[in-house]
Amino acid sequence: MTLYRVSPTSPIAQALARAAEMGKEVTVLVELQARFDEEANIHWARALAEVGAHVVYGLVGYKTHCKACLIVRQEGDGIRRYCHLATGNYNVRTAGVYTDLGLFTCRESFGQDLTALFNLLTGYTEARGFNHLILAPTEMRKGFIDRIRREVEHARAGRGGRIIAKMNGLVDESLIDELYAASTAGVEIDLIVRGICCLRPGVPGLSDRIRVRSIIDRFLEHARVFYFQNDGNPEYLLASADWMPRNLDHRVEIAFPILAPALQAQLRQMLDTQLADNVKARIIQPDGRSEHVKPNGEPPLRSQDRLYALSAGGH
Repeated sequence: MTLYRVSPTSPIAQALARAAEMGKEVTVLVELQARFDEEANIHWARALAEVGAHVVYGLVGYKTHCKACLIVRQEGDGIRRYCHLATGNYNVRTAGVYTDLGLFTCRESFGQDLTALFNLLTGYTEARGFNHLILAPTEMRKGFIDRIRREVEHARAGRGGRIIAKMNGLVDESLIDELYAASTAGVEIDLIVRGICCLRPGVPGLSDRIRVRSIIDRFLEHARVFYFQNDGNPEYLLASADWMPRNLDHRVEIAFPILAPALQAQLRQMLDTQLADNVKARIIQPDGRSEHVKPNGEPPLRSQDRLYALSAGGH
């Protein structure tokens, strides 16, 4: 398991310690450079090591920011690997105030990928090709550029192109340039950027087809979600990384696809709901100003309230 931010009384760290004490094999990657949480992380690294857990600290020179957990169990029909991949930290405090998404799966191809990832992070093997994972700092920038350019090819061939990207920050110059090029080629682009955004939307001849909004509400928007229309064969990705140089070049990050059609439909519903928010959303103007979205006679839609109700089983 990777632990980026660990609270001082972390129930997950306590559970890992209990597992190690009961004779389970426990390997934990603790990132000691998680800003503001260094003291708690150091405490838990020592505590886990004392009860027999294998504690590692990642790759030299790179902050480990990916969020992943792999549980390997001997079951009646053989070995099974359970995988959790997420956009948010395994932290009890932030889990109560951040909005994040995670995938829990026992699909064998994901199990192979997480096994390879942890072998890499613990120094057992070098990086190799993955079934699904897109890894930073080696592959992620190129992976996103390739997908943006694929939408450009579809648009130029008359098949249409569409990108929806949700993230905390958009700073990376090369990806911004790719989005500008996609806009001029005819790709429709909607961005949901909670924090800093260095792209200028709606500039004639440059970003006519790009719209940017931010949603500031009760919970801090923290998920990273990427949708590529891909000529009717849509691709949905979740990621631990924003489109910022520090994430793409200086951290170990992962992006991973959501493959099940039912889960893809849930993600699309979430994105469409946020794009329809007319209570807490702001639209970024070409000059950098932001303006509140007005209902304009439509029923008020506060996306966090709507999504909270859906997650609780409401309608």
